[in-house]
Amino acid sequence: MFGAGGGTSAYQEIEDTDLIILWGSNARETHPIFFHHLLKGKKNGARMYAIDPRRTSSVAWADVWLGLEVGSDVALANTIGREIIAAGLCNTAFIERATTGFDAYKAAVESYTLERGEQLTSVKADVLREMAHAYARADRAQICWTLGITEHHNAVDNVFAIINLSLLTGHVGRWGSGLVPLRGQNNVQGGGDMGAIPNKFVGGQDVEDPALRATFEREYGTSVPDTRGWHLSQMFEAMEHGELKTVFVLGENPMQSEADAKRTRRLLEGLEHLVVQDIFLTKTADVAHVVLPAAASWCESEGTVTSSERRVQRVRKALHPPGQAKDDLEILTLLAKKLGKDWGAPTAAEVWQEVQRLSPWHGGMSYERLEAENGLQWPCPTLDHPGSPTLHTRLWSDPVEGARAGFQVVHHSPPVDTLTDEFPLRLTTGRRLDSFNTGVQTGGYTSPLRHGERIEVSPEDAVRLGVVAGEVVRVVSRRGAIVAPIKIDPGLRAGLTFMTMHFPDEVETNILTIDAVDPKSGTAEFKAAAIRIEKLGVPETVGAGGAR
Repeated sequence: MFGAGGGTSAYQEIEDTDLIILWGSNARETHPIFFHHLLKGKKNGARMYAIDPRRTSSVAWADVWLGLEVGSDVALANTIGREIIAAGLCNTAFIERATTGFDAYKAAVESYTLERGEQLTSVKADVLREMAHAYARADRAQICWTLGITEHHNAVDNVFAIINLSLLTGHVGRWGSGLVPLRGQNNVQGGGDMGAIPNKFVGGQDVEDPALRATFEREYGTSVPDTRGWHLSQMFEAMEHGELKTVFVLGENPMQSEADAKRTRRLLEGLEHLVVQDIFLTKTADVAHVVLPAAASWCESEGTVTSSERRVQRVRKALHPPGQAKDDLEILTLLAKKLGKDWGAPTAAEVWQEVQRLSPWHGGMSYERLEAENGLQWPCPTLDHPGSPTLHTRLWSDPVEGARAGFQVVHHSPPVDTLTDEFPLRLTTGRRLDSFNTGVQTGGYTSPLRHGERIEVSPEDAVRLGVVAGEVVRVVSRRGAIVAPIKIDPGLRAGLTFMTMHFPDEVETNILTIDAVDPKSGTAEFKAAAIRIEKLGVPETVGAGGAR
């Protein structure tokens, strides 16, 4: 954000803050290590607001729960912003010195009164007012979010709406005041930092900037395409239209992780050539033409990992890969040689030295320093730089160093998959503490916490539908149907249901989800599908895939 693809704050800052807003994040189950830091903040006296459609296990620790309607995050943020302005609680000095676009933002949120906010979000007006005043008056405040914000068709707008609140109050760029996006999976931050996104080189550098591109062309001794590539959703669109016929998948299981599973399977099976490089024979690997067995990067490889606080740490090899499995780096260099480019046999340390040469964020992070200092937080441009626990402190300089931070005008846009008489229930998806993503890494062992996949419904809906806990039902969306047992969850409001993607071999939840994609981020709207639940006329058990 503000030109840097990472959160603004160190984990420790939430221990020292005065107010915590946990927005679209069940961090107790999905980010338990970070949640321990949050609990220290609570113990130290921080007040906590949890914004989530479900009354999750994280909500149990909140002082106030804002149980909003799925997909109404922009409306809630704009209502909070409008109330802060109307109450005269803006940080006017910060806005005038460090931001742009305030007048347009003020005009845009004027219609989001407390009454309209309650209508759009189902959060009571007095609760909206309370949180607005508490956030604006707090000396230090942090907003933390996860996939509950970003897995929507308007994901980027959701994030902009939250950032606007930090600019309105000056809760950014100071210790204890910041914006904390918790990454969805391990090392997602590191992957992006290394350039594994279609418009960036390593260190967040723009592919379409001629001067930056020239630096990489000199380093690599070849020309680099001057336009951004496709993100994942665009790749599937290209498959649909026959523009993409060959795909190389590394450490990903799109067959079971992508929305609208039927379409995903059709497109992957229709490729002329599919190569999968992974530590498991996933369902994606099952349909591949070539499978390259890889090493487990966390224990069988040398390298680095980057957390959501931008901390880069060393990963050390403890075991040799089994059988024919090879380190990812070795596989890629052997593949390059087969394609006519001899890269030699670079070590992980040598590749990291290349990162240091090319990335201004990482220039000062030698392996020696990473070892000695238990990791460093970027940006760390030189060997004598201490690293940067807090980003954007420059916004507090007078005059501001560099570009000002801009307000962004965004408006409420409801979920694409609308509720109707035919599909009256809202399905939202997420994760549980005991499992990880599509279950490839966690499904092979037992856990006393794990009970397989279920469709979770409110007590009110269970009565209305005439179903009981454990009863197997058919769940239908506009894209397909599955069968799953019922779980009754008193933390759900009437009309809201919940499932995960952890057990796709038993219950393929993504048959139900919609591939409505945010045009800016490429993320599908996993959080909002419209469904109905049907009682089954005969006893039925959930089989492999669970599809009907």
